Amino acid sequence: MSPVLELRGVRAGYDDIAVLHGIDLAVEPGQVVALLGPNGAGKTTTLRIISGVHTITSGQLLFCDRDMTGVSPRELARAGVCLIPEGRGVFPNLSVRDNLSMMTFTGRSRDEIEEVAFTRFPILAERASQIAGTLSGGEQQMLALSRGLATEPAVLLLDELSMGLAPLIVGQLYEEVAEIARQGVAVVLVEQFANAVLEFADHAAVLVRGRIAKQGHPDDGLRTELATLYLGSST
Repeated sequence: MSPVLELRGVRAGYDDIAVLHGIDLAVEPGQVVALLGPNGAGKTTTLRIISGVHTITSGQLLFCDRDMTGVSPRELARAGVCLIPEGRGVFPNLSVRDNLSMMTFTGRSRDEIEEVAFTRFPILAERASQIAGTLSGGEQQMLALSRGLATEPAVLLLDELSMGLAPLIVGQLYEEVAEIARQGVAVVLVEQFANAVLEFADHAAVLVRGRIAKQGHPDDGLRTELATLYLGSST
């Protein structure tokens, strides 16, 4: 199967500080790819590059075999790339229903968007009139995922989905992410805590100091190497 998304030799940084040093990564439709690594390794920068938010210094970003290097975030979004950033992408002062209604710009009706959201996450139907900022952390992530899915993405980017959430809630959310992938969506997720995601991932890449130190199927071999890779980093 051909990759829907590919990074080839991608280098990037902030001002004069190099952050990524030649990243190669390919993601197929329906695949869950986990980007792992210690703080400062370049994981979030990689997601920002895929979404067009951050500029590539050199290398290529390919989407469905098209060179999308340097393309604007809006154009990448139109092509099917959706980023759910760290910190939950919801409007905290609006209700759940209003948060979902804002996604009608995608061309889908409010009823259709709500049906998808409430079917996947029934608790959101119960909270439809509640202000999003008063939801639990897990419910806010459910709402953020629902908003992202309203764009019918080909590639879904998730940054630290588990942040601040109880392990049971994290497991439930990642089960939903795995189901989203089974419907053909390519998922790339950043996660600092590897154990939270490895059982749901099809492929894992460990970033250390801006380089992929190891990548492959998240089998026992990769699991046993993680501690060495993390501890061997100065970041």
